[in-house]
Amino acid sequence: MSKDLPSLTVLLAAPRGFCAGVERAIRAVEDALQQTGRPVYVRHEIVHNGRVVNDLKRQGAVFVDDVEEIPDGAVAIFSAHGVSHAVERQARARNLAVLDATCPLVRRVHIEGQRHSRAGREVIVIGHRGHVEVEGTIGQIGGGVHVIECVEEALALVVSDPERIAYVTQTTLSVDDTREIIAALKTRFPAIQGPDTKTICYATQNRQLAVRVISKRAERIIVCGARNSSNTNRLCEVAESEGRPALLMQDSKDLTLSFIDGAAVIGITAGASAPEGMVQEALALLAQWRRITVEEVRVTQEGAQFAPVELSRLIAQLAKAS
Repeated sequence: MSKDLPSLTVLLAAPRGFCAGVERAIRAVEDALQQTGRPVYVRHEIVHNGRVVNDLKRQGAVFVDDVEEIPDGAVAIFSAHGVSHAVERQARARNLAVLDATCPLVRRVHIEGQRHSRAGREVIVIGHRGHVEVEGTIGQIGGGVHVIECVEEALALVVSDPERIAYVTQTTLSVDDTREIIAALKTRFPAIQGPDTKTICYATQNRQLAVRVISKRAERIIVCGARNSSNTNRLCEVAESEGRPALLMQDSKDLTLSFIDGAAVIGITAGASAPEGMVQEALALLAQWRRITVEEVRVTQEGAQFAPVELSRLIAQLAKAS
């Protein structure tokens, strides 16, 4: 019986889970499916979470890695991570009916980088090479673009004109890591222009702050989300930087009794692309092993909302082609 189980306090980080950009992107796919009445093709995962992707597949969405996999004239959706100009050109050449679900905060980074490029500055993108958001950002800026991932790369970077450079950041990085890289760039290139840590999205910063707060009491941290999610991995890193072992739970089988063995207080959070159902699964598992008391620890309220992706142009294009 549960009353005979050892007790465990569970601290739920808040905010956690879906951010406004993720909700907007998922809704864009669902709206497109409902309003077009036909399959829609999504380039890349709409957000980095297999559960979300599988749910949308069941509704009729088809996920592809490349625009070339999409039939001519079909409905194509660009993911929340954004795409390059080259991908946009490919879509136009195929006469695809495009719905762009790029997160507005990612789009803001694109615009900032483009502004610097037009002003003749080399642009440095602080982020992870190969990440789909970084690839899209590079392809939106054009011109001379450098990608750096760490302080060491910042210190070794060679540019054409140290007086004409700028930087932008991937939105889902660790605030602390980015701050250190920016400080190194400013020390080396005093004339560099950039937005400090402001282009790291509000949701990323809030979720990292919440992990730091619960880590003051929790002995270990469970982070719900996908292994290919940048912001989810950063939450694990933040917990570990606070001296707390972190477990990334992509599936319920990832959470084992051994992880909580000997602990009196556990923390739980979720990446910005992780549905709340993953948190509830973790709680259900913990309740099988311990007599749990759940306490939500809220560090801030998130009131940000983004306008839905506009479908009118897409519908008009489809009607014209019919």
